Amino acid sequence: MKKILLLGSGELGKELVISLKRLGCTVIACDSYAGAPAMQVADGSEVFSMLDGTQLLAAVHKHRPNLIVPEIEAINTDILLEVEAQGYFVVPSARAVNMTMNRDRIRNYAAGELDIRTARFTYAESAEELRTAGASLGYPVMVKPVMSSSGKGQTMVPSPNDIGRAWDYALSGMRGDRPRVIVEEFIDFAYEITLLTIATRNQGVLYCPPVGHRQERGDYQESWQPCPMPDALVAEAQRIAARVVTGLGGVGIFGVEFFVPRGEREVIFSELSPRPHDTGMVTLISQPLSEFDLHARAILGLPIPETIEVYGPSASAVILAHQEMPAVAYQGIPDGLTVPGTDVRIFGKPNARNYRRMGVALARAATVEQARHHATEASRRIRVVEAPHQ
Repeated sequence: MKKILLLGSGELGKELVISLKRLGCTVIACDSYAGAPAMQVADGSEVFSMLDGTQLLAAVHKHRPNLIVPEIEAINTDILLEVEAQGYFVVPSARAVNMTMNRDRIRNYAAGELDIRTARFTYAESAEELRTAGASLGYPVMVKPVMSSSGKGQTMVPSPNDIGRAWDYALSGMRGDRPRVIVEEFIDFAYEITLLTIATRNQGVLYCPPVGHRQERGDYQESWQPCPMPDALVAEAQRIAARVVTGLGGVGIFGVEFFVPRGEREVIFSELSPRPHDTGMVTLISQPLSEFDLHARAILGLPIPETIEVYGPSASAVILAHQEMPAVAYQGIPDGLTVPGTDVRIFGKPNARNYRRMGVALARAATVEQARHHATEASRRIRVVEAPHQ
């Protein structure tokens, strides 16, 4: 039986724990607060900041896991490199985690070392540098902290007049101690996709059918699978994804994001996550093996079907909170489940803040458009409310 140390215990971690438990693993879930979603289904838990190298190292030495599995960005990656050198197995690899936890490192790797097409970009470490970058790239530009999660701190800057606001917002969403942003040209894309890419021990690189997604405030709102796109672009996205994940090394699922510009003549690499991706939650209803099942099998060295099956057109839509609440309850779940072909996952987060993801509605239908409509309608009917005082 494998022992897993899970670093980060959000909704993605919760589903991964369920998949790992089904395969006989013991899981210790770690996060910065008690009662996090993955802790609710794990065998044990630890509460500490994973940016604290001393506490992270202590947790590794205390539990002596077979696998260390990061689920969030805010991790002291130097410690992961250290423990990997001591003989611990970091998923997908300490190098991959170290590079992808910071947008500048993975972007420099993809664009510089691999010569992969990305948006034109530069970096800024102050509002004045951001102003210079905007003038160089041409407005509008996209501004993203090099280290953040769930779209925090990301914004489109339409003109020089918005520089101050954008810089302050980026600072508010940064994780870690790096006041640095990546500044990108604005891509007028037709749609964007996540290509769930699985690096395996013995089967090479495998792919799920592309997942389309829509974001607001830099954060995922809905996703659908399969995303209709030309076969040639799917093949090109797979080729690029294979180059990136093979170069990073290790095993497991990677969420590789691409823009598809209007005209559908190319794919443009955007970002990469070395773990299950939030937009991939649609696979909880679209595939016999969800992205979490696939990640579990890959990291455990278990067989995966060469062709990953999709049941049919499927979609997901997030259930959001719209205010701060110290304790939460839910209304409308029965009403949401009356929408045809739907299912619901409530994440179990103990409190809420504005725009926090609290659950997801899932749907299957005859067409992608119908599945998106059903998932969105089910999500709309479910409300996050403040729990009554006990």
